[in-house]
Amino acid sequence: MNNYELMVIFTPVLSDDEFKSEQKKYAALIKSNGGEIVAENPWGLKSLAYPVQKKTTGLYWVLEYTAPSDFNEKLKIQLLRDESVLRHLCTKLDKYAVEYNAKKRSGVTTGTEKAVEA
Repeated sequence: MNNYELMVIFTPVLSDDEFKSEQKKYAALIKSNGGEIVAENPWGLKSLAYPVQKKTTGLYWVLEYTAPSDFNEKLKIQLLRDESVLRHLCTKLDKYAVEYNAKKRSGVTTGTEKAVEA
């Protein structure tokens, strides 16, 4: 089992219910193929750096999970077939990235935070 982080940008025309159902669909796909969800973070509507399919905003969703290495090809095929997905990026996490993400979720300072000016 390897650790992965998946970022998906969905089309901004999805309603909140559709956005949540898309998240549940991919989470269920991971679980049904022997994976486990570690963390899930829906960022919501954000501006894109450049237009994608004539859209300037997108619904961002970040997911950290563990899964067998052969599963990522199945996930990639499903993401490419889905018309509501503008872009996706799946990254394999090493042990340092997993540790960093765990610290960040627990609220421990990681040393990369910006100083807040008074």
